[in-house]
Amino acid sequence: MKRAIPGLLLLLLAQLALVALVYQSELNPLPSGAAPSTAALDATLVDAIAISGSEGAQASLKKIGDRWQLPALHDLPADREKVASLLDALLANGSDWPVASSAAARQRFKVADYLYQRKIDLSVGKEQLQTVFLGTSPGFRKVHARVAGEDEVRSMTFNLHDAPASDSAWIDPALLQVRTPMRIDADAYSVHREGGEWLSGLGGTPDPRELLALLTALRTLQVDGVADAESAAGLAESEAELVLDIDSLSGPVLLSFWQKDGRHFVRSSEFPVIFRISAYTFERIVGIDFLLMSGQGEVQ
Repeated sequence: MKRAIPGLLLLLLAQLALVALVYQSELNPLPSGAAPSTAALDATLVDAIAISGSEGAQASLKKIGDRWQLPALHDLPADREKVASLLDALLANGSDWPVASSAAARQRFKVADYLYQRKIDLSVGKEQLQTVFLGTSPGFRKVHARVAGEDEVRSMTFNLHDAPASDSAWIDPALLQVRTPMRIDADAYSVHREGGEWLSGLGGTPDPRELLALLTALRTLQVDGVADAESAAGLAESEAELVLDIDSLSGPVLLSFWQKDGRHFVRSSEFPVIFRISAYTFERIVGIDFLLMSGQGEVQ
């Protein structure tokens, strides 16, 4: 009998260890050696992305050639780096392992088919490749994620705000930048580049610092989105505060600037919409001193 006791104790301990292991795996499964199924997809195959928000908002992106566009916004160019970051996060490396797998966990982490923060559909042509649900955040730059058709909930390295369900939020912020202007005409001044030098329309020399400020502002011009329909309609019927007629190495462009009700806007002759810009961007361009640009003012 005494000899049987150690054997029974060992058997009991083994059973307790097995129960603990099963319980732990239910709460927080450990890596099993199998990478997440999204890792099997090639990001270069994806040519369409549809993003749905929890309250019905949507964004749609389409890849034409090597460029991502926004069909709902007249095929405006999308932010390629932002799209690449999203695809990398969804499809990359297989390092995001399951943290839960129950139906209750899918609901609690908001990655269920019917309850989510983001639903992201990835497609090629008419074929849907993958649907990924994004939900709550377990920590800094982390988000719970689940692939449709799978039970496992994963903690993915990603910021939910980098997957906005808004077409406007995906616009390439640099699409209006003028990098190599050769002539800039405004109502109050005109400058052009001749023989490697900048000259004013009046024959003077533009103030170097004021000229550099204008060229820098045009080269780094950033848009924040598109104006809403009501604002755009009102601005189209009003006179712009500043109009710049620009010839550059990439072609001619007309930029019109407005401010209304504390908001700031710009329209380019290259696109059929009016864009929102920051007050800082607006002031950098509209605030240029026309006397200094004409070579007639004095630097204070």
